[in-house]
Amino acid sequence: MSHTTFRLGATAVLLAVTTVIAACGSSSKAPDAPLSSAGGSSHPEWSQYTFTIGDNGGDGNEELAKITGVFNDAPYKVKFARFDYGPPLVQAAVSGDIDLGSVGDVPPITGAAKQFGFKIVAVQRGADATKAAENIIVPKGSPIQTLADVKGKRIAVPQGSSAHGLALLALKSVGLTPKDVELVYLSPAAGGTAFNTGKVDAWSIWNPQSALAVKDGARIIAKGLPPIDQVNNYYVASEKSLNDPTRRAALADVLTRIAREFSWAQQNPDEYAKAIAKETGVSPEDARTTVDSYPFKITQFLPEDLKAEQALSDAFFEAGEINKKVDVTTIADNLLPDGFDSSKQS
Repeated sequence: MSHTTFRLGATAVLLAVTTVIAACGSSSKAPDAPLSSAGGSSHPEWSQYTFTIGDNGGDGNEELAKITGVFNDAPYKVKFARFDYGPPLVQAAVSGDIDLGSVGDVPPITGAAKQFGFKIVAVQRGADATKAAENIIVPKGSPIQTLADVKGKRIAVPQGSSAHGLALLALKSVGLTPKDVELVYLSPAAGGTAFNTGKVDAWSIWNPQSALAVKDGARIIAKGLPPIDQVNNYYVASEKSLNDPTRRAALADVLTRIAREFSWAQQNPDEYAKAIAKETGVSPEDARTTVDSYPFKITQFLPEDLKAEQALSDAFFEAGEINKKVDVTTIADNLLPDGFDSSKQS
């Protein structure tokens, strides 16, 4: 999954890194910020750190941090970097340009097939079994009625993304392979143009693009839901941060605060929508469509997640989309305590 598409050319890994918005003793937020604390952290040794958090094109994280004041009493500093979609974010984690970020289910696999230097450390878990983070859609008036009808058709996919994985798994579910269709590898922005101008017959894409297209008359022919696909996104972290015990402990605190922030957002959908709208420039109504389309919570990376990721990795290898098998256990880690569930945080 990703969000709206706002970034520089493909050669630029980071869109931008904001100025520091949070630090111990910060006065940047009003004292009535929902998650601000009158106290401070008991870890002064963390004051040496600045953590960079990556997001996929505007997930509201940066604005939510300001609204909630969740980092106000943190002893470390926090910056944000924005990406178009997952693969460049994983690359930034590998290089240590970011410390933590959320991506769909495929980028960790394609990243590990090329190089290491990052780990999956938590799950952004779909909280409604009927709502998918991404779908395969066809334009209004398309003669395609079922997934099987895409045989011989052109499907736009962002290469190496979770939507790419959905396309492979969806085809497999009806006995088709990538050779039975033409997968057209396009960035989310280019895919949207191709879809709207009739240059492709279908589009495998996440929200908000999927939700907004459906709002305008597009139809869903395959949802990114079990049994076809999982309904999770993943947090990845740089091994440069994970391998240092003190920095790792501080990064765990960062992730826990993000979980609290998004728990608040799920309980305050209008404010969450405003945060997304401010970051992306979409209308508040469209941002609310995005919020409603994918409720989630943040948890540990569990054995069933590893199993699902391994099955997806094997599917990519079998389809020739990666050139070596990936053992997901080699990129599995956990930063959250046992039993952690952001929906129970406040």
